Amino acid sequence: MASQETNHEESLSIPSRLQLVRDHIHRAAADCDRLDAQIELVCVSKTQPAEKILEAINARQRIFGENRVQEAQQKWPDLKAKFPDIQLHLIGPLQSNKAKEAVEIFDVIETIDREKIAQEIAKVLKGRPSKPKLFVQVNTGSEPQKAGVLPESADSFIEFCRSQCGLHISGLMCIPPADEQCSPHFALLALIAKRNGVSELSMGMSSDYELAIQLGATFVRVGSAIFGHR
Repeated sequence: MASQETNHEESLSIPSRLQLVRDHIHRAAADCDRLDAQIELVCVSKTQPAEKILEAINARQRIFGENRVQEAQQKWPDLKAKFPDIQLHLIGPLQSNKAKEAVEIFDVIETIDREKIAQEIAKVLKGRPSKPKLFVQVNTGSEPQKAGVLPESADSFIEFCRSQCGLHISGLMCIPPADEQCSPHFALLALIAKRNGVSELSMGMSSDYELAIQLGATFVRVGSAIFGHR
């Protein structure tokens, strides 16, 4: 039965899959007495061509996520010029030499995770009237191959960003280990956010965004459930 449902969803158009995700978000929010307005859908458009992205834009989607600065520079300037209410999130690792470009094209940078990045972002932002929202990425699974500050270092790193770099940290982001239950990781991120006075939580992807909503997500990052599997 699950396989049939998956095949059915894969056969749907991008607007139809987008609406299905929105319906799931609505139900998940209602189940835990939250409002739809408290949860934003980040449509993960990495590797997707402009024509597919336009289908989502024409279906009233306005928040998108990209993994790489260079790919975003190639795809988004024209689209953002045509649709000025687009909000673009960087959800992939950021190299310090790309800090200026990231600040110029992204409205939200979700992946600040080390002192050098924080310092470079601070330099670039100095004197700028318009500044992107900044999130700290937490490696909740302490995976050596994955980006993100370790959970035990998160408090001190957030304080470093604030006091040493003068950055306003709006949120936290995590990507739980693929082979583990995601709920403890979402709960850990919410706990770190609460004790540091951070209000935004970017957590949950195509396979687990409904659970993330129940555990406090304010942004969910959904790609394959909207665009189909690559």
